Amino acid sequence: MTVMKFSKSMKHSAANHATSGSAQPVHQRAFAQTQTQTPSGNDSARPRVVLLSLASDFGCQIQLSNFPQLLETLGSIDLLYWQLLTAAPLPTDFDLAVIEGAVTTSEHIELLQKLRETAGIIITIGACAGTGGVPALARNKVEESAQTTYGDAAGTVAADCLNPHPVSSVITVDYHIPGCPINPEEFSQVLQGALLGVQERAHREPLCGHCKIIEAPCFYRMQAMGLSPTDTPCLGLVTQTGCGALCISRGRPCTGCRGIAEDANLDSARRFVRQMGRNVEEFDAALEVYNSVKLGAKLNQSKESEQ
Repeated sequence: MTVMKFSKSMKHSAANHATSGSAQPVHQRAFAQTQTQTPSGNDSARPRVVLLSLASDFGCQIQLSNFPQLLETLGSIDLLYWQLLTAAPLPTDFDLAVIEGAVTTSEHIELLQKLRETAGIIITIGACAGTGGVPALARNKVEESAQTTYGDAAGTVAADCLNPHPVSSVITVDYHIPGCPINPEEFSQVLQGALLGVQERAHREPLCGHCKIIEAPCFYRMQAMGLSPTDTPCLGLVTQTGCGALCISRGRPCTGCRGIAEDANLDSARRFVRQMGRNVEEFDAALEVYNSVKLGAKLNQSKESEQ
């Protein structure tokens, strides 16, 4: 267990904002509530938090807005900025930054560097921020994709575009919450841990081991016997555990959205897929959806070791 401390003072003065009525959606009430100081001024001791997005569909932020315990979770912080809910500029001083989305422009790199200089703690959320996610499917073909999308205007509109990559490739990340979208309960636990300066051991093991513990049926063996309702490859062989096998317990193969586990043996997994009579290229293509950057690096390592 690692103990961390804020590098910035938590003391601040914030302008009062009127809190809207209870008819507001819970996420809007949560944002308004954190902006309102109590007469006693106790809120001035709460850590100041900003929540913003790079290249993403805002799916993780929307997931948080649907969390029933959102008000309770955000009650311990001063949420200065939530990009999903405001058009106001990003504050210049805060204690903790929550970042969604992949890095796709030089502007993103400059923003991340400023965030790292300002915030005592950085939390990334979701597959896009953690692995490059779906945006990274355009890796190594950014110019081609820009030309297809913008035509003759690509040189102007997309001149700043870079190969999509995770936030951790640019700055040091203190906490990461994987998934597409994230689990709001996991976000709440990690946020509270960050506020207390506690960092739990990250999950390193593949999901496949957890499936054996809960006695979930193996999709590959079911498919081999003609008993599976789908031919989609299951990526639990190499995907980071920690989700409780949510998809698998609902009859759907793992899609790999939590990223490739640190302890995963990709070569062994690909051999198993082949032994089960499945197409390894199909397995790789499915894994690439959320793991394009890391998969490419691991396959290159495998090729180099074979030479």
